[in-house]
Amino acid sequence: MYGTIARVEINPEKIGEVQALSRRITLAPGQVGRYIYQMDANPNELFLVAIFESREAYYANAASPEQHERFMELRALLTADPEWHDGEIIDAAFA
Repeated sequence: MYGTIARVEINPEKIGEVQALSRRITLAPGQVGRYIYQMDANPNELFLVAIFESREAYYANAASPEQHERFMELRALLTADPEWHDGEIIDAAFA
């Protein structure tokens, strides 16, 4: 599996809009899941996690015009550009 973790900053009054956008967007081809964390220590800080079945699926999505449109919708809600951290998922466990 492969994916990204993005650190973003948002006005906390926009959290409902971020949640609505996330609910509206379906998973991209090859995407197996996503998470959005709002930090206790700073409610303006979110971490977005996107999980894909492979590096190839991740980069195919990243290069797609549809992903660019989704990103632009998200970017309009942020106070700054995201910090992206891409990498191979080397372990996972779920109940």
